[in-house]
Amino acid sequence: MQIGKRKIGINHPPFIIAEMSGNHNGSLQKALEIVDAAAECGADAIKLQTYTADSMTIDFDSDDFKINDRSSLWHGRTLYSLYEEAHTPRDWHYKIFERAKAKGLLYFSSPFDLESIEFLENLDVCAFKIASFENNHIPLIKKAAKTGKPLIISTGMSSLSDIETAFTTAKKANCDDILLLKCTSSYPASPLDSNLKLISEYSKLFNAEIGLSDHTLGIGAAIAGVALGAVAIEKHFTLDKKDGGVDSAFSLDPDELRNLKKESLTAWEAIGEIKFELSDSESKSLQFKRSIYVVKDIKKGEIFNENNIKIIRPGYGAHPKYFEMILGKKANFSFKKGTPLKIENLN
Repeated sequence: MQIGKRKIGINHPPFIIAEMSGNHNGSLQKALEIVDAAAECGADAIKLQTYTADSMTIDFDSDDFKINDRSSLWHGRTLYSLYEEAHTPRDWHYKIFERAKAKGLLYFSSPFDLESIEFLENLDVCAFKIASFENNHIPLIKKAAKTGKPLIISTGMSSLSDIETAFTTAKKANCDDILLLKCTSSYPASPLDSNLKLISEYSKLFNAEIGLSDHTLGIGAAIAGVALGAVAIEKHFTLDKKDGGVDSAFSLDPDELRNLKKESLTAWEAIGEIKFELSDSESKSLQFKRSIYVVKDIKKGEIFNENNIKIIRPGYGAHPKYFEMILGKKANFSFKKGTPLKIENLN
């Protein structure tokens, strides 16, 4: 598939998406600096989230509208206050996307309501991302798919049936370019819950490109994802974890994003292909394997024994598998010490 001018698939380098989310901390200037840093660190795309607190929930503080999980980074907060803090104002989008364009980054967003799709369409985004929390919002998926833009769908908190419904909905709306992202929707996510083997399984089940939306700390899981077939990696990105944004604790900083770009490329290159022939570089090293050499002068008619021939480096003599066969045979020629013993010399 292709997003913008970028081809995405197993035969292309991993597509690296820097997710800004709420790490701008309410500052447009910081948002623009995040774009600059993402480009400098080698990201392929910057992604926003397009919503308002009012489009997500209501301003209410009963238990239903609070985050009650004590292990959560946001424990005790109301949904409304969290979304109010983390949202990216609509009037920032154009400036952020213009900066991304100037820096050579692809840009798109996750719409969380139908109106946001129309808004983003007018800003000429190259794709739409359906967040894990929205992948059961069938009207949202339909509308995004009908734009004809590539669709990225995260699979967090979803049964196989849920994923099939979302995928089929997009397909029926005539969306051919679908990228599914394996995702574990906990913040931060534990590697023990990542289950990256599902990447290859999803690829078989859906015959689609599969990537990874990763919320674990660091880049280890992401690199493993690439090795297991992920064609895209999405990670939250911040300028400095000390900034204390709503997502900063599980976001990459610039050094980590730079390493992700480098090491994911290394992992992708290392996957290679199934072939049993030696590479050119390995062939050059064959000389350093062992082979059979004459280690003492041998006269014609002498018997080959463990004192006058040995298995040593370099590798210009006969294969060591012939060593025991040669022992006890008479030499048909005279051999000088240091001569590689060749099978043809024995006849």
